[in-house]
Amino acid sequence: MFHKIGYALLTLFGVITVIFFLFTVLPGDPARMMLDQNENSEQLALVKKKYGFDKPVMTQYLYYLNDLSPLSFHSKNESDYTFLAEGKYNAQKLVTISATTLAIKTPYLRESFQKSGKKVTAVIGNTLPNTFVLAVFAIVIAIVVGIFLGIISALYKDTLLDRMIALLSTLGMSIPSFFSAILFAWLFGFVWHQYTGLNMTGSLYEVDDFGEGSTIQWKNILLPGIVLGIRPLAVVIQLMRNSLLETFSQDYIRTAKAKGLNLYQIIKTHALKNSLNPVVTAISGWFASMLAGAVFVEYIFGWNGLGKEIVEALNNLDLPVIMGSVIVIATTFVVINILVDMIYAYLDPKIRLF
Repeated sequence: MFHKIGYALLTLFGVITVIFFLFTVLPGDPARMMLDQNENSEQLALVKKKYGFDKPVMTQYLYYLNDLSPLSFHSKNESDYTFLAEGKYNAQKLVTISATTLAIKTPYLRESFQKSGKKVTAVIGNTLPNTFVLAVFAIVIAIVVGIFLGIISALYKDTLLDRMIALLSTLGMSIPSFFSAILFAWLFGFVWHQYTGLNMTGSLYEVDDFGEGSTIQWKNILLPGIVLGIRPLAVVIQLMRNSLLETFSQDYIRTAKAKGLNLYQIIKTHALKNSLNPVVTAISGWFASMLAGAVFVEYIFGWNGLGKEIVEALNNLDLPVIMGSVIVIATTFVVINILVDMIYAYLDPKIRLF
């Protein structure tokens, strides 16, 4: 487990490095992006000094790593970029040596170029929970329906029902999410709106007609959640079917049948748990990718999540929001992979965590 955590941290470091240099070499001046059309030479100089844009690229890179690191070094000089300003960092001083302070802090993802200096952590914090709720809803649909249909498909192998389920899962994998989103929004939110009561667009929270407050609209999660869950659902069906058929061929299953256990007892007690490893692998990968894959689905359905925020940031060249969002998604991949290893250890006692 420790070496896997090390590989995960190394991967995250590589992602941060690639993201920084990728967006650093893009044409355009970040200081001008922040000031829009109101800049002058004096303002540009002040902004570049404040955010470290006047430093060499490698120095900016070290500043960025220092901002993201929970354990960071800060200058006592107020004019330096790394000065431990209260409004900038959420930090606790540990020790001060000469002109340098060592502090422990929450990662600082910097400030948005287009949202009047609003912190990227605040932008992501306002949108990530909506995406997380949507991803959980979609993956629950994929797990529950996928495992059920996979079991049915395995029990009725090579029958018409098995072929119909296989056809549906193939279609689910073949149709792009953005096309499914447009189709579902048009059919269920417009053509059949009078029967479904669903809207073409809408988010989890909606402001009332008087603008006095927001209320939760759970019905708005149905269409984007189903669309987002279609592709992982198709994968879960096929993996569950194939894994269960392989498990049925094992000797201990034949022994269980010889003891007189019925099919329900065999599946519940012996076959299901031993068939879930490939399903867990697929679900873990899909859940993490949903945070990135939800971009088009959220944008089409008007769901105020991280995906929609990334599209708007790309349109406005809001680089800190884009970079911060990618880092958050990459961190989610790392955390989920570690959790999956722990689930493997539960499903298979032969696997050791440490």
